[in-house]
Amino acid sequence: MISKNIHAIKEKIAKFAAESGRSPENIKLIAVSKRFPVTVIEEAYAGGHTLFGENYIQEVQQKRPGLPDEVKFHFIGHLQTNKAKIAAEHCDMIETVDRLKLAVELNKHLEKLQKEMDILVQVNIGDDPGKSGVSAEEAESLLYELKAIPRIRVCGLMTMPPIETDPELSRPHFRGLRILAEECSKKELFFNNNEVELSMGMSSDYHVAIEEGATIIRVGTAIFGNRPIRK
Repeated sequence: MISKNIHAIKEKIAKFAAESGRSPENIKLIAVSKRFPVTVIEEAYAGGHTLFGENYIQEVQQKRPGLPDEVKFHFIGHLQTNKAKIAAEHCDMIETVDRLKLAVELNKHLEKLQKEMDILVQVNIGDDPGKSGVSAEEAESLLYELKAIPRIRVCGLMTMPPIETDPELSRPHFRGLRILAEECSKKELFFNNNEVELSMGMSSDYHVAIEEGATIIRVGTAIFGNRPIRK
């Protein structure tokens, strides 16, 4: 069932991409497996899917051992600075860097591990008091600061807009993130300014995000069903 759901989502991605004049190859699907057992990841991987998203760093630490190297984890939750060591060890991308202190701490552990890491800067594009992220007005300054951190590669921006019942209400936020990324790429603030990642859109609104330029979408419920209640 999980593989069938992933296949259905990828077909929809291809459809929405084509309708927007985009290539589906330029859009990554992150299967958000938070609070689900590692068996769902194994099932999805058996069906050919390799990209997963987690919100709780302890879950990544528990799930990562024993999984094939091809399985990649994006961390998409709020990352506490004192958990940076675990993230550096077990994650392939941190999508939620929103402060210099966290980047410095990540760099310290990456230095010890002799590795580099891709990150995204999380922008609170909707100024939602319930969401983490740097404000759109302060994002450029943070990107300038992050350029001096040697072991992280700032690949783009990520956002989680305010929760809306109508997906169209998310469109201005997605468009705002794209415009911000375009402005920052002109100032060469990303690792690759010709291919800037935009992580935006979830199960309910990813079609709108694709229309507005998303290169990474994060889908959980539409793949795995309703999440177990966190203990």
